[in-house]
Amino acid sequence: MTALFDQIEEAAAAVRARWATRPAVGIILGTGLGGLTEDIQDATAIPYEAVPHMPRSTTPSHKGQFVCGTLGGKPVAAMEGRFHFYEGYSLQQVTFPVRVMKALGCEVLIVSNACGGMNPQWGKGDLMLIEDHINLIGDNPLIGPNDDRLGDRFPDMCHAYDRELLKLARRVALEKQVVCHQGVFVAVAGPNLETRAEYRFLRAIGADVVGMSTVPEVIVAVHAKMRVLGISVITDVCLPDALEPVSLPEIIATAAEAEKRLRVLVRKVVQGL
Repeated sequence: MTALFDQIEEAAAAVRARWATRPAVGIILGTGLGGLTEDIQDATAIPYEAVPHMPRSTTPSHKGQFVCGTLGGKPVAAMEGRFHFYEGYSLQQVTFPVRVMKALGCEVLIVSNACGGMNPQWGKGDLMLIEDHINLIGDNPLIGPNDDRLGDRFPDMCHAYDRELLKLARRVALEKQVVCHQGVFVAVAGPNLETRAEYRFLRAIGADVVGMSTVPEVIVAVHAKMRVLGISVITDVCLPDALEPVSLPEIIATAAEAEKRLRVLVRKVVQGL
């Protein structure tokens, strides 16, 4: 317990040494969505290699750095590249940056991801606000001894995704005419995409989209008493009876196109906090 707390403090101190501002919002940018950092003003880029105890990002399109500065008039710390369970990291390592952002001062976490869409009424390139999630990764970042300095032993996930932030995001989407649904995200371990039978199962248990990230970070954010807004970008349509092979370049290209709308949404939400 003490080791994790000390590691978080050491990592936060390394970030502060390069950027002394206290951030209000932490942002996690998923596959193909790193371009939002271009909207951050007076930006300071801090490679993960310069931060003690930070893992290294190995996923294509994930740059691997904190970008700190001002977005929508608010100080923010953004992760340009995240970590995944399938990379071989423990969920404690995957979620370590969330702990660091909290230690830096972030009270709000905005987390984005690229995902597969299973709701037949939604299309490729659409955005979805996450209203709830299902954890099928097979692990939990809170397993092990609990450090009360970091959060309660049994965090309540009743409203993991903040109701007021959802309301704000819906209002911004309406004002900016951004197609934005609301639904349930299911997290799986990956790295393979799902079979037809698995998509049918995931849809049957109530999921609208599926991905390989986000849920561990949200669990830790709730543990740390951060307010969370989750946004998914549907990069491929996963309908079992019309399933076609999908390539990573296609996913990244779709995410890059949808990112233009994500950038507007995130910037205006941060501005409206």
